[in-house]
Amino acid sequence: MSCPLIAYTILLAAALLDFGFGDPWGWPHPVRWMGAYIQFLSHWFNYGQGWPVWGQRLGGALLTLSLILGSALISWGLVILGMAISPLLGWGIAVVGTASGFAGRSLRDAAAEVLAPLATGNLEGARQSLAKYVGRETAELEPPEILRAVLETVSENATDGMVAPLFYGAIATLIVPQVSPLPLVMAYKAASTLDSMIGYREPPYTHWGWFAAKTDDVLTWLPCRLLVFLVALCSGQWRRVWQWCCRDAPKDPSPNSGWSECAYAAALGVRLGGTNIYRGTVKVKPFLGEPLHSLDQKTIWSALDLSRQIYLMALGLTGILLLISCKLFSI
Repeated sequence: MSCPLIAYTILLAAALLDFGFGDPWGWPHPVRWMGAYIQFLSHWFNYGQGWPVWGQRLGGALLTLSLILGSALISWGLVILGMAISPLLGWGIAVVGTASGFAGRSLRDAAAEVLAPLATGNLEGARQSLAKYVGRETAELEPPEILRAVLETVSENATDGMVAPLFYGAIATLIVPQVSPLPLVMAYKAASTLDSMIGYREPPYTHWGWFAAKTDDVLTWLPCRLLVFLVALCSGQWRRVWQWCCRDAPKDPSPNSGWSECAYAAALGVRLGGTNIYRGTVKVKPFLGEPLHSLDQKTIWSALDLSRQIYLMALGLTGILLLISCKLFSI
């Protein structure tokens, strides 16, 4: 019973560490190393430009697989090395590394950074803060569009920044506790980072990032549906979340972000989607939900509180499943 319980204490401690401190400024975050690796190889091979389509896709696939597998193996090796020196050191490495895969506190801090100047009427400050966290152009956004951008970011990143890493950490805890949650959390984080950096349809990423985008879609699919379930459970809006998601989420070109955004829209009774501008290109996203309530700062804080409830619920469910498995298999 000790191995699964130790793995679960890692998951709990990592979640508490993320809740309390987030990612300290200047901390050598694993995503920075992942990003440097992606950027170096992508620039080195010039995104496969001049190669045949199959060659670009193969090169991007090799980059994707090497980073995902490498992240898992390196993190596993660090835990093993730490355990060889001291069990407490190995446990600490696993906790800190796993916490870096969560973004609950960082997401909350990012939203607060945008909302603070907006609350005082500093529209330019809010636009500049928002530009750090979203891909859309923010220079001309008015307060309602800024609030929509913040809520869409909060709802989308609730999956890949919170529930999905926790999901894969829970899988490791329940199935392979000997390796700690860290390797699977880092593997997912690598896939998510690849998608955010090269998983675009526009050149030069079209074929180079194709495999990365598909991999992230597949790995995020189940955690995203789990998020929808948890949103319905924690908000109490079972029927509305189900109806609105079935009706509106499939309209979104993404197989995952539309579902998470629509779930939050249903839980809060607001409407998301509309016109965005990315690098000078106008893109119209389908509307998700209905404007039963106005979208204001209180709505954003309600969404952040909902995210915390989901986080705690997922941790609790993992603990329950762990106890059940321990009873069934007498671990």
